[in-house]
Amino acid sequence: MTRHYVYILECADGTLYAGYTTEPERRLKEHNAGIGCKYTRGRLPVRMVYTASFATRGEALKEEARIKKLTRAQKLLLFRK
Repeated sequence: MTRHYVYILECADGTLYAGYTTEPERRLKEHNAGIGCKYTRGRLPVRMVYTASFATRGEALKEEARIKKLTRAQKLLLFRK
């Protein structure tokens, strides 16, 4: 059964990026190789600071959308306790 993940990256400039994947380790390597997304390409290196696992793609995408609406402070609370 495939798991679906939402993740948050912290970029070299301190900004945060949220995304969706089925393979967090592979996706992190892609981002750091400059083949991730346009946003992170100019902010390398990035590090994964948060992941959450879901049973369905729909659940993960809903959570990604929710996270993207959070303020920076709210996002930081997800992984800096």
